[in-house]
Amino acid sequence: MAGPERNADLRALIRTIPDFPKPGIAFRDITTLLLSPAGLAACVERMAEAVDGPLDLVAGIEARGFLFAAALAIPLRAGVLLIRKDGKLPGATIAEDYALEYGQDRIAIHADALVPGARVLLVDDLIATGGTARAALRLLRKAGGVVTQAQFVVDLPDLGGADRLRDEGIAVHALVDFPGD
Repeated sequence: MAGPERNADLRALIRTIPDFPKPGIAFRDITTLLLSPAGLAACVERMAEAVDGPLDLVAGIEARGFLFAAALAIPLRAGVLLIRKDGKLPGATIAEDYALEYGQDRIAIHADALVPGARVLLVDDLIATGGTARAALRLLRKAGGVVTQAQFVVDLPDLGGADRLRDEGIAVHALVDFPGD
């Protein structure tokens, strides 16, 4: 199967929780997908199939992105780079600020996490507005990483995050999208 029908099995494993974290939000909960051994395996396999070319590192955004980055790194024979909230890494770090709906946040990586020219795949569970993913992209590029592609389990296309990454030259792939969110 091709297109959205191929991933209908994964879509069915993603629970929607209405009015979380606030009224009017339909929260897409991937924990139900993670509980399914077959669903998780299919998810990782399909994400790996969509990767273009060899990679050195799979960078996962805290926290659910860590799960998919680690799982993807194995078949891709790549290392895992953790993109953490600022203040969570013990060594010397470089960081990037980004805007939230009400304020600012900051993510960081170890300063020695990658060598300049390393080919990096950016991974997270979901892309919405793209604020965190775009900050991660800037951070990886600032550290000398070559980032040309990003993978997500879920895309909320109406919020425009995937398009914002594409505008920055990133090939974006998501297994499932939920238009209208």
